Amino acid sequence: MENLIGLLVAAPLLGAAVLLCGGRRLDRAGHWIGTALAVASFVVGAVLFADMLGRDGEDRALHQRLFSWVPVEGFQADVAFQLDQLSMTFVLLITGVGSLIHIYSIGYMEHDERRRRFFGYLNLFLAAMLLLVLADNYLLLYAGWEGVGLASYLLIGFWQHKPSAATAAKKAFIVNRVGDVGLSIAIMLMFTTFGTFAFEPVLASAGETSEGMLTAIGLMLLLAACGKSAQVPLQSWLGDAMEGPTPVSALIHAATMVTAGVYLIVRSGAIFNGSPDAQLVVAIVGAVTLLFGAIVGSAKDDIKKALAGSTMSQIGYMVLAAGLGPIGYVFAIMHLVTHGFFKAGLFLGAGSVMHGMNDEVDMRKYGGLRKYMPVTFVTFGLGYLAIIGFPGLSGFWSKDKIIEAAFAKGGTEGWILGGVALLGAAITAYYMTRVMLLTFFGEKRWAPSPSPEAPDVEPAAETAGDHAMPHPHESPKSMTIPMIVLAFGSVFAGGLFSWNSSFLHWLEPVTGYDHGHSPLSAAAVTGATVVVLLLGVLVAWLQYGRKPVPVTAPRGSLLTRAARRDLLQDDFNHVALVKPGEYLTRGLVYVDNKGVDGVVNGTAAAVGGLSGRMRRMQNGFVRTYAVSMFGGTAVLIAATLLMRAV
Repeated sequence: MENLIGLLVAAPLLGAAVLLCGGRRLDRAGHWIGTALAVASFVVGAVLFADMLGRDGEDRALHQRLFSWVPVEGFQADVAFQLDQLSMTFVLLITGVGSLIHIYSIGYMEHDERRRRFFGYLNLFLAAMLLLVLADNYLLLYAGWEGVGLASYLLIGFWQHKPSAATAAKKAFIVNRVGDVGLSIAIMLMFTTFGTFAFEPVLASAGETSEGMLTAIGLMLLLAACGKSAQVPLQSWLGDAMEGPTPVSALIHAATMVTAGVYLIVRSGAIFNGSPDAQLVVAIVGAVTLLFGAIVGSAKDDIKKALAGSTMSQIGYMVLAAGLGPIGYVFAIMHLVTHGFFKAGLFLGAGSVMHGMNDEVDMRKYGGLRKYMPVTFVTFGLGYLAIIGFPGLSGFWSKDKIIEAAFAKGGTEGWILGGVALLGAAITAYYMTRVMLLTFFGEKRWAPSPSPEAPDVEPAAETAGDHAMPHPHESPKSMTIPMIVLAFGSVFAGGLFSWNSSFLHWLEPVTGYDHGHSPLSAAAVTGATVVVLLLGVLVAWLQYGRKPVPVTAPRGSLLTRAARRDLLQDDFNHVALVKPGEYLTRGLVYVDNKGVDGVVNGTAAAVGGLSGRMRRMQNGFVRTYAVSMFGGTAVLIAATLLMRAV
């Protein structure tokens, strides 16, 4: 079975190579090729999963070494894969949800003339993400990490004819490079400390290393995770990334790229377990981000950006759980998987709504769509119930466990982290209920779109041309079937994982597990979670369900205005980073022009001036040269006689 592991990466990588290099001759079949190879990777993963289930918990890890990557004395790096319970969980999630998104994209991108290239980029993304989670060493993981960054840049900026999309792609790429610096430094510290960067020896030796070194490595790994998983302070790229096609949002923000940081922290658990300080910082970052994203999501009228804020918040829950150590590692991954189902379904549902609404993203211009898009309404609604933690659905099982684990941390830290997690649950219920009410309930608020021939002139009535007035309709089956499958996952995945603690037993051999010491019973935490959920739903209904929704958003409070601007994160970055960077650049340019170039140009001018003056002596007259030679000879004779006389 070990020989099959490489096929997981090879299948989508082959698809990317064929679709991106095959040319226009593949335009008609490119989407089928890309989808077939994504499904093939999922089938291989399912076969390996079935084989793994037949093994004992301690013997489930498989290894495959392909070749020596860097065969240098004292610096050995292999292209080798490690498939254990943790990486298998990601393989099934990446290939399963990724295949559904490929199928959805067949209908969503039907009229895009560059559809073949889009599917090539999707395949490249899957291959890079699979390489990341299957690597058996940090250096190969870094290769997949950078591959994911490249593919996300290509996908976010796929419609690069839009300046906003091109800018969003660059922003995501640059912010992620900041995080990548952290990962590269962590790998360097590992090599100097352990003499290797393979998972097994590094993690096995972590307990024998100084706490200070483990803290340094852990904080650098956290910086990398903040970049990929859009955690504070490197979260600013996530909302702008919505400029990419909606399937990209579902792929990147549900099951793959933004979860890479959580995987990195959990995979490196032995390092964080040896550094309580680094572990605490991880938990704090997760707690801050889950509130940050929830507040931002509450103020957005763009349906995709509201879901982007939600993603930031839900990943914050996962990072918070990962920061709890063995108490929360399993539940971080559990919520990651359930989130992959319901968030992918929500994004695909948003794409379905946009498909029926002439690509309109402003929820204030929706209303009453449940009558016109029943399948989208039901599947999106099930995802909504899952994400807010409605009892019995997947989000209820996974998010409740994280809140319990936060309280089980014990002491003041446990009360603070648990309280933050509860508050986040209330805000989640509020902003997701807001999304449901604005989109599917109430009176229709559809507005005619500006005429493409005269974009500055608004049509006078609803009877304007078909291009002007949205005509909501259900999406084709290629889009609704993946949404239905994801809705089933949103409903049942959490219950299956929680039944008889099956998911805990599955991951415990890799991540470890500690019950902790919670001051509250599980029933008390569940009761508190349900209460705050109902409060969040009630507040949203009172605000948006009982009275007409204005098409133009009111000015709102200071917090609301700040949340619409992403809590001023871009303003802060501009003041704290961009402006000082501009001043530093101008200063360096001045030093270069006046200092370095001044010395170089001054030396050149001096030599040139001296040469020009000396050139005047070379006039071409023989008599001048004869006098010069006579004068020189006379000077030499006089000097010789003077030296002898002395």
